[in-house]
Amino acid sequence: MSSSFQKYAGKPLAKGKFACHALPMQRLSQSPTDPGFVQDPYPFYAQARAAGDLVWWDDYAMPMATSHRAVNTILRDRRFGREPLAPPQFPARLAPFYAIEANSMLELEPPRHGRLRGLVLRAFTSRRIASLAPEIATLAHDLATAIPKGAPVELLDAYCRPIPVRIIARLLGVPEDMAPDLLRWSNAMVQMYQAGRTPDQEDEAALAAEDFAAFLRGYVTERRTSPRDDLISALIAAEDDGTTLSTDELIATCILLLNAGHEATVHSLGNGIKLCLETGARPGQDPAPLVEEILRYDPPLHMFTRYAYDDMTLFGHDIRRGDQIGLLLASANRCDAAYTMPDRFDPDRCDGPVNQSFGAGLHFCVGAPLARLELQIALPILFQHHAALRLIAPPAYADIYHFHGLSALSVMA
Repeated sequence: MSSSFQKYAGKPLAKGKFACHALPMQRLSQSPTDPGFVQDPYPFYAQARAAGDLVWWDDYAMPMATSHRAVNTILRDRRFGREPLAPPQFPARLAPFYAIEANSMLELEPPRHGRLRGLVLRAFTSRRIASLAPEIATLAHDLATAIPKGAPVELLDAYCRPIPVRIIARLLGVPEDMAPDLLRWSNAMVQMYQAGRTPDQEDEAALAAEDFAAFLRGYVTERRTSPRDDLISALIAAEDDGTTLSTDELIATCILLLNAGHEATVHSLGNGIKLCLETGARPGQDPAPLVEEILRYDPPLHMFTRYAYDDMTLFGHDIRRGDQIGLLLASANRCDAAYTMPDRFDPDRCDGPVNQSFGAGLHFCVGAPLARLELQIALPILFQHHAALRLIAPPAYADIYHFHGLSALSVMA
């Protein structure tokens, strides 16, 4: 998330007048913490799309891109970026969290973004990701086997959470018994992106960032003198035109890979299992189409933000340099101008563009291939072991917008 958005995500921004001279922008109100919205935000998205490609969301006091064409256009338009024009302001107590953000390629623009992303991609290669497939399969089989048949199980804890956090731990080269700490730090840090966050949650995030950074700093120091076959060592060795990642950049990159990759995969896996159990859909010989439909229909991240770097007119509205715009990724995925019957879950869907769930353009998620691989392996294995899996309680979504994932997934195996 952008640093400025993080600063205000816990409360509505001050109401302001957006400079729209070409056309009036329709204003909509919807609390992101309203229980009805938390459980089903899609009716609001439909209302927003009907109001235009860009609408003003009062509760965030910023314009939102609602349609597939608007979201895709802004994601790819280099007149928009992640960095605010003015340095972010934050309380001193949150300095540990924002010290990580300052070195995260997710928050940066060229030229620094290109340097960091290029170095990361030299280490986080498609071959390295593909090589994880046997480990993901073995872990999924082990976890699925451990789920007792004929007994109630909380599947998020038993299956969805352990897979991504353990795989990331193995990928980085940190002890797998650190997985509970990694999970705890990740969960605390991502609270900074949630609507309605509290001061206590902010303090938890800052402490987690401090502890996480201290832990990784020790491993980076060790790997600089004793490299191994792991991602931390590969990131240290990555070099482009004589430049390498600094220790702070290495730490921020590792935290980004864990937090973003873990959060997205847990939510996608939980949302996907829920959809399969509710609709009767099951992974076929090729699970990729089902996975893509899960990502389109009920994605793990619903909103991302950009800043305008120039004055312009876009979709009939005047945009001023410095304006912040929200991109409703989940709304774009339900756009009827892009997909046939978009509110229908269709595991065999073959129409429409690639979903927007991992973004597009310069900041397309570097972890998307790993997330897709984990989903394509973990979903079939679960149903291979537990063909009679069924829900025993209505699944409920957690109040974590603009993430979108379940708070519990109670099943009988």
